[in-house]
Amino acid sequence: MQHIDPDHHDGTSDATPGGEPDKRRPGELVFALVMLLASLFLLNSAYGIAGFDALSSPGAIPMATTAAMVLSAAVILWNTAKLPLDRTESLIKDILPLTVVMFALFLVAFGVLLKPLGFLPTSALFLIAAIKILGKRSWGWTVGIAVFSLVVVWLIFRIVFTVLMPAGIVPEAELIQFFRNVFAGGAQ
Repeated sequence: MQHIDPDHHDGTSDATPGGEPDKRRPGELVFALVMLLASLFLLNSAYGIAGFDALSSPGAIPMATTAAMVLSAAVILWNTAKLPLDRTESLIKDILPLTVVMFALFLVAFGVLLKPLGFLPTSALFLIAAIKILGKRSWGWTVGIAVFSLVVVWLIFRIVFTVLMPAGIVPEAELIQFFRNVFAGGAQ
């Protein structure tokens, strides 16, 4: 169990969204600005669908939606900018600790490795690393839980729901056909 720093947290959940209602948390202003810029980009993309010729044009609904996003993000940015910064918190310790940054990088690596390696090896690497880091258990327990979880997920999605996943370096189709042949031969 981790030690709770009494200077920053009392061990309970922060029920107030964004921390204290009269202070701005570290990184909050930058996040609000990024949301406004992303909304403006999406509004421009929506305009690129068909322009704004009529309310019935293909881009009308996406433009209305993204315009609402721009307006909301601008109001949030304005209100956030007016608040004083909470000096009792730090970005690295309270908002983006190392574990959060590491898992964000894990997710990027998962996305990059998914196509060349395939679903099974990429998911196995991700699960083993995640369980080992978060669980702090033995390698045997970590690998066992990761492989068991991966097999269950693979069986449900690939076999039951027949969802196609990136095959990569594992010959999934051949394995599935092998087991079909084994079970079909036993049924005759």
